[in-house]
Amino acid sequence: MNSSPAPQAFHRPPGPVRIAAIQTVSGPDVDANLDAAAALVAEAAAAGAVLVALPEYFPLISTDESAKVRIREAEGDGPLQDFLAATARRHGVWLVGGTIPLCASVDDRVRNSTLVFDDQGRRVARYDKIHLFGFCRGEERYDEAATIERGGEVCCFDSPVGRTGLSVCYDLRFPELFRAMGEVDLIVLPAAFTFTTGRAHWEVLLRARAIENQCYVMAPAQGGRHPGGRRTWGHTMIIDPWGEVLACREEGPGVVLAELDPGRIAEVRESLPALRHRCLG
Repeated sequence: MNSSPAPQAFHRPPGPVRIAAIQTVSGPDVDANLDAAAALVAEAAAAGAVLVALPEYFPLISTDESAKVRIREAEGDGPLQDFLAATARRHGVWLVGGTIPLCASVDDRVRNSTLVFDDQGRRVARYDKIHLFGFCRGEERYDEAATIERGGEVCCFDSPVGRTGLSVCYDLRFPELFRAMGEVDLIVLPAAFTFTTGRAHWEVLLRARAIENQCYVMAPAQGGRHPGGRRTWGHTMIIDPWGEVLACREEGPGVVLAELDPGRIAEVRESLPALRHRCLG
């Protein structure tokens, strides 16, 4: 697998471009999950998407939290990374690879990592999830820190859709991360929000990030009932810089498509120059 960075540098596209967010309902069978993801990426590419994004944990969701440790890969070497590179190359799309487990500094944890591949299958960016989810309410308990080592670096990259920032799921609750990205055209946030927290907070937080950063937000999500009983919120969506939801899929596997219009970004920022009016930070 060629993981060298792409030599090209992109600026904001001259006109609208199509982007696609994938929704899955992943389970413990990695091969089945990859087959499902491949079919959905193919559907997005056939619909004209230039950039496609998969959800968090797309290769594996299991009731056994240590399962992700057992399939972890070294950076640049492994079947999950090969799958992402080959899929991007096969369909000629830029692919934001949800998250996959990469090796951490200790053997019993992983990095929850988003890798981006260009349309030639070359890796161009990596982001390791910084904020680790913890939740406890009655029988519902989550502690990502038990199996995941957090990242520490903000990641942005240039693509055919413009300047793009990466974040993952629980990161959504920490607006300082998005401010640290600077001015971006698109924020991508692969996620696996729980049904409980998603129903209460998912859409309002996504729309807030789009409004306050005056950019598009694309949030590919896990959405449905998984083997073992876990339920994720879904509602994969794409939001414009004014905070309007352009497209949404509530539940079940599928493709969410929308146009990213650089003219819309410019219009919003010119009419309401909030980014230029910032006084703190």
